[in-house]
Amino acid sequence: MIEKFNGIIYLIIFLVHFIGLGVYAFQLIIGTKKFREKFQIDETASTMMRMCGALFLGAVLMAIYIMFVRPGGVEGTWGFFNLVFVQNLCIFLVNTYSIKIDKTGIKNDSNEGVIAPLVFTILSAILCYGLADKIYI
Repeated sequence: MIEKFNGIIYLIIFLVHFIGLGVYAFQLIIGTKKFREKFQIDETASTMMRMCGALFLGAVLMAIYIMFVRPGGVEGTWGFFNLVFVQNLCIFLVNTYSIKIDKTGIKNDSNEGVIAPLVFTILSAILCYGLADKIYI
């Protein structure tokens, strides 16, 4: 499995990235109430929160498929990795605008909404770069 990821470093980055997305998917889908309370989000946002969690869950399920089921591993999966990177980047940009500039509806000034997507963006960029010889074939 390690050779599928060009070594242990990229495998660890892959795991950290997608376990992190999995944690957010769980919080948004299953732990919705607690997540809402943490960020002081109105209960009417629960459906939209779960929709966002479902997007994260889809990425995690695809990552599990690539890691354990897909015969070629990461080979030729550039579309998936690029989509994940672009989604992470968009979440970072939109959250930065929402939390730092617009502030509409912001009751909790936590920077988690900016820092977490920034970390996910960096991790996914590292994966796209480090796995380029395998994913872009």
